[in-house]
Amino acid sequence: MSYKAWRVETPSGPFREVDLPRPSLGHNQALVRIMASGINPLDAKIRAGQATHARQPLPAVLGLDMAGIVEEASPTTTKFKAGDEVYGMAGGVGGHPGTLAQLIVADADLLARKPTNLTMREAAALPLSFITAWEGLVDRAKVHEGQDVLIHAGAGGVGHIAVQIALAFGAKVFATVSPDKREIVESYGAVAIDYRSLPVEEYVATHTRNQGFDIVYDTVGGTTLDASFSAVKRYSGHVLSCLGWGSHSLAPLSFRGATYSGVFTLLPLLTGLDCAHHGNILTQAARLAERGQLRPLLSQEQFTHATIEAAFEKVQAGSVGKVVVAETN
Repeated sequence: MSYKAWRVETPSGPFREVDLPRPSLGHNQALVRIMASGINPLDAKIRAGQATHARQPLPAVLGLDMAGIVEEASPTTTKFKAGDEVYGMAGGVGGHPGTLAQLIVADADLLARKPTNLTMREAAALPLSFITAWEGLVDRAKVHEGQDVLIHAGAGGVGHIAVQIALAFGAKVFATVSPDKREIVESYGAVAIDYRSLPVEEYVATHTRNQGFDIVYDTVGGTTLDASFSAVKRYSGHVLSCLGWGSHSLAPLSFRGATYSGVFTLLPLLTGLDCAHHGNILTQAARLAERGQLRPLLSQEQFTHATIEAAFEKVQAGSVGKVVVAETN
């Protein structure tokens, strides 16, 4: 028995529909029928051969995020059974087959039960973005009630999730956005900051009385990380970045006596270590969603396997909202 997958053979090459043999299960694994696959900017970079850190050599089936239905679970896992609706960041890096396919064999620890109030498309939009936001705000910075939190690119894939997590923990949240995306972050409950018209010093003075933000999460990289070092609170402030590459002067951070943490969400898939933590994080995401505290932002355009090329073009063009490939809602 075989299943269909959509594979890229060469850097920036087209997607080819291929028939692959039905995979067998190993220790603590689940065979999942994929109902929806979220497309991330990282997927586009892997396709283009520009993400060596993801260790996904081509040819490969791409796609990290998915939501689907368990068809079979190995005897060594009691976490899931056939028929369970699950979601997770289950493959697509480290040589693991990705989610642009009808089936995937996933480490059961990487999966969690799908939020009951979200569609498959909505659930597939969450894993990478939510895990990245949670690992920064909760695991590293210990976000809590009463803090002032600044999220850079608050309407972006990681950013809009980080805004909602910080709000759920009781923080007051500010988010840098362009004027055309102001309503997005305000609809979640954050204070919008127009980073194009306001220099760092001005919005720090306006919103924190020159004290700085308790937590600053950079989801953009480059000069935005440098700006974050100047926006953080003295002594107790914490800067996070999920794109902290390149060369940066730490002097502004050091002069404020603040701290910095990098977030690299791919480690469990690349190393096989701490996979259960990802499943636990997504269990927390489901709880927030079911309490009405988490709402993914999806692209208004819907894509199927027949339009994967268009889905990737949308991502590369800078989609407002997560792009998801699905045959169903």
